[in-house]
Amino acid sequence: METQTKLSRREKTDMILRHLRGCWGFFAGAVLLAWMNTICNALVPQIISFTVDSVLGGKAPDLPGLLRPLIPLDQLRTDPRPFLWLAAGAVVLAAAVRGVCIYGMRVNLSKGSEGFVKGLRDNLYSHIQRLSFEWHTAHATGDIIQRCTSDVEVIRTFVCNQLMEVVRTVFLIVLYSAIMLAMNWRLALVSLAFIPVTGIASGVFYGKISSRFKVADEAEGELTTCAQENLTGVRVVRAFGRERFEIDRFGEKNDRFSALWVKLGHVLSVYWASGSLLTALQVMAVIVAGTVAAVDGSLSLGDFQAFVIYNSALTWPVRSLGRVLSDMSKAGVSMDRVGYILNSSEEKDGPEAKRVKLGGDIVFDHVSFGYEGQKVLEDVSFTIPWGSTFAILGGTGSGKSTLVHLLDRLYDLGEGQGTITIGGVDIRDISREELRRQVGLVLQEPFLFSQTIRENIAATRPDAPEEELRAAARIACVDEAITELADGYGTVVGERGVTLSGGQKQRVAIARMLLQNAPVMVFDDSLSAVDAETDARIRAALKERMAQATVVLISHRVTTLMQADRILVLDGGRVADVGTHGELISRPGIYKEIYDIQMSSDDRALVAEGGEA
Repeated sequence: METQTKLSRREKTDMILRHLRGCWGFFAGAVLLAWMNTICNALVPQIISFTVDSVLGGKAPDLPGLLRPLIPLDQLRTDPRPFLWLAAGAVVLAAAVRGVCIYGMRVNLSKGSEGFVKGLRDNLYSHIQRLSFEWHTAHATGDIIQRCTSDVEVIRTFVCNQLMEVVRTVFLIVLYSAIMLAMNWRLALVSLAFIPVTGIASGVFYGKISSRFKVADEAEGELTTCAQENLTGVRVVRAFGRERFEIDRFGEKNDRFSALWVKLGHVLSVYWASGSLLTALQVMAVIVAGTVAAVDGSLSLGDFQAFVIYNSALTWPVRSLGRVLSDMSKAGVSMDRVGYILNSSEEKDGPEAKRVKLGGDIVFDHVSFGYEGQKVLEDVSFTIPWGSTFAILGGTGSGKSTLVHLLDRLYDLGEGQGTITIGGVDIRDISREELRRQVGLVLQEPFLFSQTIRENIAATRPDAPEEELRAAARIACVDEAITELADGYGTVVGERGVTLSGGQKQRVAIARMLLQNAPVMVFDDSLSAVDAETDARIRAALKERMAQATVVLISHRVTTLMQADRILVLDGGRVADVGTHGELISRPGIYKEIYDIQMSSDDRALVAEGGEA
């Protein structure tokens, strides 16, 4: 699946400007202070030129009109020593002003950059929350995390440092060029002739390096995904002794990532080496031409020294412009990767989406569905009477979980794929938020957050009273296990609930859904990790609690399903049979075969205790 789109320059600019709202003042202040710092820098060579030519050399200074009244020329000729102190004081003053400007610039830049990146992160995270379940299943978690962290940081560096550097460098080139042209236009042309050469070289380099940064970024995403998967599945790695395999797999991806950056380093080295050569040629040309001009008298010694300082001050910013451009290529790739997420379509309800209280039969009418061209359900039709308990049985891959995902609109049916209605209302005409609020769902693989058990159960109703929370836990037969823990309900579970057993995780997830008090409750094989006795106890408690709710049970275990009002049997994505437990075991078919295989003597005893067979 395509995981990156190429954004146009306008789209990238719009993305930056959109997230700069509220931060413009800080960046404008930083730019003004940077310019003031550059102006102070530009004054120092003029002070040096004045000191060498006029204070030490006795040459009449060519001062601007505003400064002439401040410099007594007669005293300068008779006693130049006070002017040495004056020049030294001017240099110190310029340095002090520079320090204030740099401090203010950094403070403003820090506030502006943090405001910008905070807005980008908030927008990105909020957008990801609204992306479809299908989008999330199609993208690796590690790659998404890398885009939200590393790529966002690259964009922040570009906007807050590199763009500022470009603005400062352009202003410096314009200012210094104007001063140098005013001092000696011939020598200035010698120095400035190297600027377009450096610019063209940087542009060529920018074009060649962009694709390499893209490949390197994608390799970093693969590396992050590999590490994330290994850390998440650490128990599986340990259980099957896959440490060496995982180390080798990570090593291969790490080797590829390192090799790509080594190749990038070679390209960067060529650029910087050629840049150093251009810089050396520029300095040499200015020194040679300046020496000739100083010897023939067209350039004073002080102006020559000032010229060398200006030229040296120009070489590094012009060279760094190439570095900025190379970083811009990396930022462009990061913008493409972040823009791909921001431009991905969110889940959106139709204009006529309703917020209704669910009520009435749930009807699947000629539903067909598949993933990426592979059929999972084909022409499935059945009805779940409101307030009943409805069970679904089928082999692996028969489409049981897909039915649940469609009911909760984790996936939407397309045109010609049938309809799902509740009380005669097509669920596509019900807002997702309202539908999911009223359809409680316990997934086949329950997920617990790295929080306390209390916070995990209260996720569906954070303001629920403690007694209701405990009651839900008791129905799920997990209250006793929780109270036996050292910190009880305040126990912090590990990542993905790793500190709890599989059965405990499932029961905590059931308690979380029960606290939701939803009129429709779906259990997607959510009792598979508990023993048969605990299964029976939970079902008995649920039956008493959920007398008014519509319950959908999905399981491989016949004892979990047999007390349902009706049972649907799926086979290969099609409806194989529908009926009560008694009806299904009275005739040959898949259900009867599974029943005969699963019903051990212990299971029959549990059924007998429940009063049903």
